[in-house]
Amino acid sequence: MGELLKDKVCIITGSTRGIGKETALLFASEGAKVVVNGAHHGSADMWISESEHRNRLHPFYFDISNSAAVHQSVMAIKKQFGRIDVLVNNAGVEFNELIGMISRENMEKMFQINVYGMIEMIQTVSRIMAKNENGGSIINISSMVGVRGNPGQVVYAATKGAVISLTKSAAKELAAKKIRVNAIAAGLTQTEMMKQADIEKLQGRINNICMGRIAQPKDIAGGCLLLASDYAGYISGQILPVDGCTIM
Repeated sequence: MGELLKDKVCIITGSTRGIGKETALLFASEGAKVVVNGAHHGSADMWISESEHRNRLHPFYFDISNSAAVHQSVMAIKKQFGRIDVLVNNAGVEFNELIGMISRENMEKMFQINVYGMIEMIQTVSRIMAKNENGGSIINISSMVGVRGNPGQVVYAATKGAVISLTKSAAKELAAKKIRVNAIAAGLTQTEMMKQADIEKLQGRINNICMGRIAQPKDIAGGCLLLASDYAGYISGQILPVDGCTIM
C-alpha cells in the first residue's frame, strides 16, 4: 500500500464502475478513506466486499442531480469522517445524437448530471474543505471532446466544455481558501459506454492516438491521483489532457 493519500477523505462521484471505480481502488491503495458514490443503492457493494482495501471503501448512494440529497449526504459524510480533503467529480452521462435528432430529454439529463450536479457538489463540498488548514483538491472529469468537439456529440461536448470553463472560474474563486480545482480532459476510454459503440466508426479517432491504444480507466485514475496528491499542491485551474497524445 502506498502513502500518497494517507488518511485523506476522498469523495468520488459515479464510482460504482468504470473510471470512478478504478479511481476509488487506486486512492484506497494509496491510503485514502474513499467515499464510493452512485445513484443506485447497492451498486458497488459486491466489488467493495471483494476488494483487499474494503475497509477503506465506504459506499454512499445518492443522486448528484438532487440538490437535497447532495446536501444531506455530504453532511453525513462530514459527520462520519470529520473532514473532506478530495472531491473527484466523475459522475456523468452521455447520449450521442446528430444535429436534427437531438432529444430534449437527453439534453436536459446530460446538463443536469454533467454540469448542474457537478456545481452542486462543488458548492457543498467546498464549504467543508474551506475549514481545513490545507484546503483541499477538487478534480473534475471532462473530455477531449469538450476541447476539440466531435460530430454526433454536440450536447455532450457542450457539457464537457462547460466543465472546463467552470473549473477555471472555480479555481480562481476558491484559491484564497487553499482549495485547488483542476480538470482532466480524458481521451477515448474503454468504459461500459464504449462497449455499446461501433468500433469501426471509432477507428478514425483511434488512429489519431499516437500511443496506439484507447485509454483504460486506470490511466484516467492515475491523472486523478496526481492532482489529488500533495505533489500537485501548486497546481490549480489547469486542464490536464490524459489522451495518449491524440492529434486532431
